Amino acid sequence: MLETLRNAWKIEDLRKKMLYTLFILALTRIGSQIPVPFLNPLALGAMVSAAGGIFGYLDVLTGGAFSQSTLFALSISPAITASIVIQLLTIAIPYLENLAKEGEEGQRKIKRITRYTTLALALLQSFGYMMLLNNQRAILQYEGWQYYFARLVIVLCFTAGAMLIMFLGERIDEKGIGNGISMILFIGIVSRGGAVVNTMVEYIKYAMAGATIYFFSVPVVCVLFLAVIVFIIVMTQAERRIPVQYAKRIVGRKQYGGQSTHLPIKVNMSGVLPVIFASTILSIPTTISGFVGASPDSFLYKMMAIFNYNTVWYALLYFVLIMAFNYFYVSIQYNPIEISNNLRKNSGGVPGIRPGKPTSDYIAKIVGKTTFLGGIFLSIIATLPIGVGALTQMNISLGGTSVIILVGVALDTVRQLESQMMMRHYKGFLE
Repeated sequence: MLETLRNAWKIEDLRKKMLYTLFILALTRIGSQIPVPFLNPLALGAMVSAAGGIFGYLDVLTGGAFSQSTLFALSISPAITASIVIQLLTIAIPYLENLAKEGEEGQRKIKRITRYTTLALALLQSFGYMMLLNNQRAILQYEGWQYYFARLVIVLCFTAGAMLIMFLGERIDEKGIGNGISMILFIGIVSRGGAVVNTMVEYIKYAMAGATIYFFSVPVVCVLFLAVIVFIIVMTQAERRIPVQYAKRIVGRKQYGGQSTHLPIKVNMSGVLPVIFASTILSIPTTISGFVGASPDSFLYKMMAIFNYNTVWYALLYFVLIMAFNYFYVSIQYNPIEISNNLRKNSGGVPGIRPGKPTSDYIAKIVGKTTFLGGIFLSIIATLPIGVGALTQMNISLGGTSVIILVGVALDTVRQLESQMMMRHYKGFLE
């Protein structure tokens, strides 16, 4: 990885893209330090520290902006939710489905619709977040019109921050390296690495003070952390190769085809997106709970308690949603029928499988198996910290989900750099 970064830095246009990406990521960190007026961040910070769970997880993903109630407190959560909604509606609504097939112009219109949806969701989540702050008495108290003005400013600041960070992510997509949303999540998690180390040091102090459970818990968590990184790298690189044989063709005096190759089917084709989507969806009930402000004795409060991060129900829902989003993402990105038709047009085929429908069915069967294994892999890694936290009595905010994002984004970015360097050094483009 370091060698790839070093080689990419020597190429001028790649170096400009890398510097541009770093500049945008620096802007996101600056925005995460700008405080929103009329707020007392210490009150919410104390709540996040005491509650942990989903609030601690959101705080890690936003790089501390959530607990500090800064401009980018919502981070890219509204943009991710809007993207999920539009992708689902693309399948259900013929108009959006036709737009998706219209090429670049259609994609531009879909992006515009996604932005409007992001704005609506950002307003809703900002209002819910403001109500949560109000319930925690984190908003400075005013009388008369100043009371409503302060709350309006808070909602508008959170909404503006969400839209701005979506804009910055799109700039990375256009002029930088890597996926914009994933890169912003990556830098947010990395920025919280020091806080995680401090938390582990505190647990070690508890162990030295007499809490014997942490003598075993801290080493177990550290070993599991390293094992999870290795497992993620192995599963991310794993693939199922379908052999493909091309028939020989003679055109004039030249012979084409006749070579044997393979069709790679990655075990984890969807990357970190199912985990991001699932965690975003499960954070919505928490926002609604803060918006409503239900009492502990009410039915709504008890129903929302199902979505608490440390519960078995949350882990099960998390598992199911990751599997569902994994299948959904693969289904819209990978079309076995189209692959089968392309093989047929190029006089290719899978040895032992008839062309046409048998080939597409065979590819669909292989894709289904790899998708299932990839979904199980993502689900186990994402839900592992919940079980480990319950057994070790440790609040593990930087868990499997964060590690998947870190490793996945790092590998994807390096892969993009390698592909771009290969294009620039391929002799066929110069001859």
